[in-house]
This record gives sequence, structure tokens and C-alpha cells, in this order.
Amino acid sequence: MCRRTSDGESKYANETFKCLWKNAQRVVEFASRNPPSSVKYQLNFGLMLHEVLRNNIHLLTEDEKTYMESFTLLSNDSQRLFIRLYTRKGPWFRMSNISYPEIVDTQKAVKGLAEKEYIHSIEDANKLCESDLNDILNILSVCELREIWCILLKKSGVHGMKKQHLISSILSTDNSVPWPQLSTMILDRTGSCIRISSKAESLMWRTERLFFLNGEQDLSSFLLVDMGKIKYPAYNCIISEPIFSNRNNLLSYEEAIEVAQITDEALDANKIDVVLRCINIAESCVSTDFPIQCSTSESVSSIRHVFTSSWVYSKVVTVGISFLEREHRYIDAINLLQWLLNVFTCDVRRGYWTLRLSVDLEHLGYIDESLQVAENGLLDPWIRAGSRMALQRRVLRLGKPPRRWKVPSFSRSALRKIPEVFVQGRPLNSELGEKNRYYNEAGKQCGVEEIALHYYAGDGGGWQGVHAESGIWLTIFGLLMWDVIYADVPNVFYTRFQNAPLDFGTDDFYTARKSSIESHLQQIRDGMAEEFLIKSWETHIGTACRGVNWGCHSLDELRAVVSCVGGTCLASLCKLLAQDYRSWSSGMPDLLLWRFHGEYSGEAKLVEVKGPRDRLSEQQRAWLLLLLDYGFTIEVCKVKPL
Repeated sequence: MCRRTSDGESKYANETFKCLWKNAQRVVEFASRNPPSSVKYQLNFGLMLHEVLRNNIHLLTEDEKTYMESFTLLSNDSQRLFIRLYTRKGPWFRMSNISYPEIVDTQKAVKGLAEKEYIHSIEDANKLCESDLNDILNILSVCELREIWCILLKKSGVHGMKKQHLISSILSTDNSVPWPQLSTMILDRTGSCIRISSKAESLMWRTERLFFLNGEQDLSSFLLVDMGKIKYPAYNCIISEPIFSNRNNLLSYEEAIEVAQITDEALDANKIDVVLRCINIAESCVSTDFPIQCSTSESVSSIRHVFTSSWVYSKVVTVGISFLEREHRYIDAINLLQWLLNVFTCDVRRGYWTLRLSVDLEHLGYIDESLQVAENGLLDPWIRAGSRMALQRRVLRLGKPPRRWKVPSFSRSALRKIPEVFVQGRPLNSELGEKNRYYNEAGKQCGVEEIALHYYAGDGGGWQGVHAESGIWLTIFGLLMWDVIYADVPNVFYTRFQNAPLDFGTDDFYTARKSSIESHLQQIRDGMAEEFLIKSWETHIGTACRGVNWGCHSLDELRAVVSCVGGTCLASLCKLLAQDYRSWSSGMPDLLLWRFHGEYSGEAKLVEVKGPRDRLSEQQRAWLLLLLDYGFTIEVCKVKPL
């Protein structure tokens, strides 16, 4: 229907149309620059809150539940602004600098957040606290800081001063300048400022911890998935038990995490008194109801064990012991090692602790005690891999007559000779203590591994090979055992952001899947390895899996390795990693070599390469002897200067 309008009505209608059209253009422009996925972060954040509220309701107070649920009642603008600020480096933000295309009304969004206590704001100098001074100064530009500095000190010519120097200088004048004057001077330049409230920050930190179950992942994990930068495996989350059984356990775990963070910062800053205080706190806070006795057949819940305050505190003490040893405070280190061994009786770290205890006792001249510790350690079923080998060699070295007359039963095995080959190379004039560097055939600098690879490709037998250490084997293990790793097992997958089940690397991993692992290993022995490898590669390429590096080796290279190593050796290696991934996922020989005899058969060789001043670590020696027992061909290649 058409009707006539007055000039005034016509003018008003025209202005209204222009305004509506401008708004429509803005919407179209926003949609073109920001497709629906641009606010995906809001949906992701909502998903995280929903999952935590659903699965961890028993860990939250009524006030916390109400507070978290109130977030979903905020306007879209308020939600988006909060998430944007939460993921930025703060703590304070200038209102004049806050602008996001997907947030229509920033002022209204801020008001909504302030009403629900998700943010605090400062709009005038009277609200600025002295405790916030340093953080507020950090959001000023260098130019603004210079202005304040010149006014306060009545000086000029500060163009060479850096930002932190200016801030320190302004803070040093704090006592000589009236606070109202200084705060007004600062707020005149910053304008209104906002920050995430401490209540919101602590609760969202807890939410992230409960959702991701580690300190490495955060909301950016969602973004990486949405952008296709990372893809997680497909698995089913079958949850019948929570990670934290009650709120007290969660709170004590969080307190332990805080102590661990303070310890790390103190070590970096070499604050000895803080480190010692953290060690004392950790020792005194270990729960009295922590399981003191257990057997190897019992699952001390290896999964939930690492989410206890006791576990975190034990890590603090272990790090502290290394610090004490560097300071030559061996008596203090010995006392703490004995305490750890008395408290944590079912722990794969017992090997490291026992070895350090034996070494520290020897440092103080207590040879008999050092020997006794090493001998007792060999009776401990929790001491494995390189630690066991190191203790055996200590017993053989310290236990010579007259201390011990009887030769240990492991003597012949521990002292077995490993085949060696010697290669010559043209060295650089390296300083003592530096990594061995040589010239290759082309006259370019290289390491001893490249010299060895060149030798094996030529005079050493026409081998193909790679310098990969443990990396290629962990990749092969992940690809061959993919279906087992991501099988349906209860209470090992809690989020969709895991690259391995929570029990991966613990004793529980093998015991919970023993029948399927053994069945799978038999198929590998029967020659199915290459088929498993190809299937996993083609189905899951690019998917995040613990230990698998998709970029280091091609499928053809991996197929050649699997074919030449053979099913029996592969199955033995996979079983070892399935049973004790933590102990055996490092220290494998430097080089993996292979060569074919005809089209379908071949052989492989593993080589540890050493320079003139290098020697085998106990973990490397343990690997070589174990591989020898499994039927692998192994040797040590020693590169010597011409």
C-alpha cells in the first residue's frame, strides 16, 4: 500500500531508511568478515562450563554452581567480552582499547558483567588501589609513562629509558608524591579500566583444570581444533568414576599445584630460601592417609594417583633434591630421598630416588651404606630399566672384596660386551665439553651420527638408515597399536582433547587391556604388522597420538622398517612399551638401519653412536642389552678423529 507523506515525514523516513540500511550493511560486512564460526569460542566456552557442571557437580559449592550458571544468562555481548578478556594477557584493560567486531555494544556488555561480578572496573582515581599500581602502569604507553615521569621528577630528556625502567622509577617516587595526585595523573591517561574479577578468574581456572585435566591445555585447544591445526583421535568417554572423589581432594590438589608453580619460579630466579620453604611445605603437607603399603598386583589407581596433592608434592621434593645436590647439601638430600622411599612405596620413580640415595651416600664417604641401598634396590619390583642397570653396576663396582666375596648372579649379564665398530672422521677444533662436530664428505659440518650413517651406507654394508633415536619406534608403536590404545576402556578418556588414555604409561595400561594386547601382538608376530601400519596411516594421518610424529618419516620408510625388523622383534618391543612406556620411551639407539635381500626379505640393525669423549648412559646400555635379548642386531659405533 502506498500513501503520501509530508516533507517532514518523508525526510524522517529517509533518515530511518539510511540508518537501517547502514546497519544492514554493517551486519553483511560483519558476516562476510566473521562467519558464524568466529563466535564458536562462545559455544566452546559454554560447552566447557556445561561439561564441568555435569560431571563435577559434587566438587562445587552452591554459590559456585549459581555463579557459573549465571554466565549462561548473560547477554551474548557480555559472554563474548568476558571470554575475549579471559584469554588475553591482563590483568587490566583500557576501555578505549576494547573493540571486537562481534560485540555490538561494549559498554552494555561491561555493565552486564559488572552486575554479575565477572569484572571489576575503575572509572575514577578514587577507586584505584595502590596494590594495582604496577599493573595499571603497564597498560600505559612509553610516551604516557614519560609524561608522568617528567611531571613527577620535574625533569626532561628521558627518551632513552625503557618501559620497565620508567615504571620502576615512577614506583620509587610513590612515597614522595601524594597518592591522589599520582592516581589522578594515571587515570587521566588510561581512562576507564576493567579487569576480570578474582572470583571469576579462580573459578574459571578451576573449570579449565577440571575440563582438560592438565595445566598445558586451555581454551586455545578449542581454537586449534576449530582451525584444523590439530585433530584428536576418535574414542568413547566411558565415565563411571570422577577424577576427584570430593572437594577437599580437589582443593588440596590445587594448593599443591600452586606450591609447585612457586617452586619452579623460585628455581628460575635462584631464590634459595623460597625453594627450601616450598620443600618443607611439600614434605609436611603429604596426606597422612596416603597409601603407604601396596603390592605390584594392586592398582593403586595409577590414573587418579597423579591427581593427588601427594603426587604433586612428591614432584616438588624430587625437584628440590636435585637443587640440594647442586648445592652439595647431600645430608638434606639424603633425608628427603629416604622420606620419599618410605612414603611412596609403589612408584616407578623409586628407581631414580634409590639411585640418587646411593650416589649421595657415596659422596659423603658412606660406601657400605651406599652399597646396601643399591643391593636393596635390586629387590624392589618398582625399580626398572636404566635405573636397575645402574644399580647393578654400582653393586658390582662397590661390592668388590673384601666388602662382598660372592659374585652377584647378574654379574655376567650386566657386564656383557656389546659389539663395537670404529669409524674415523675429520673433526673440527671443538672446545672441550662441546658436542662432537666433524666434516662430512662434502666438507660441511656434521655430527657423529651423520659420519656413522655415511659409513654404514658405504663400507659398512650398504644400509639405508635414519638418525631417529626413540622417535621412530614410538611412532611405529602408536601406529601398530592404535586400535588398542583407543579401545573402549572405562575411566581413561574424560575429554575429547586427549592424545592418549589417562593410564597410558602406567602399569594399568597393560593390565586393563591384557587380552586384547596379547591378541594384537600375536597378529604382529604372524606378519600383520605392515597391514596394521598402512591401515592406521591411511585412516588417521595427521591425528594427534602420543609419541606419533607424522612429519618425520614417510609411510614407505616406515613400511621398510617394519618389513626388515620382522614380526617377532616388533611384537617384543611393542609389549615392552605397552607394559612400561614411561621407563622405555627414551634411550633407544641413535640409528635405525635396514637393507633388503630381494623384494620381500630384509634385516635391520640398531646402532648407538659415540664420539671420542662419550660413553653409554645406563638407560642406553639397558636398551642395547634388552634388544640383544629380543633378537635385534645391535652395535656401538665409535667415531674417532683421523
